[in-house]
Amino acid sequence: MNIARCLVLAALAIALVGCASRGGLPGEGSGTEAPSDSGPAAHQAREIGRGLASWYGEPHHGRRTANGEVFDMNTLTAAHKTLPFGTRVRVENPATGQAVVVRINDRGPFKPGRVIDLSREAAERIGLVKAGVGPVVLYAD
Repeated sequence: MNIARCLVLAALAIALVGCASRGGLPGEGSGTEAPSDSGPAAHQAREIGRGLASWYGEPHHGRRTANGEVFDMNTLTAAHKTLPFGTRVRVENPATGQAVVVRINDRGPFKPGRVIDLSREAAERIGLVKAGVGPVVLYAD
């Protein structure tokens, strides 16, 4: 087992221990509300995927998304290959235990092995901006 995998598993174990004291999911809305910081055991939603997430901002900021709205990298939105537009997805970073609820408004990612492209704001909220790409678990919200 490589060091990166050991670190991910250790972080997940720590997140599981502390999840009982964490808050719940934000209410329904436009996709711009605060993220959930609940751990994996605190939220019993159905897992719909896992893999690598990436994020996008400039030069896409201000351009049209696949559903026709203008992309704003400062909102909680994401691109997915097949989920219907408007679907709300809880995206969890297992390495940190951080999670965010995003609304699907675009298509992608187009790199092999990636399951979701997050707006910059969504990636920031789960600690993926610096790395650019990282493992995530997707839950139906």
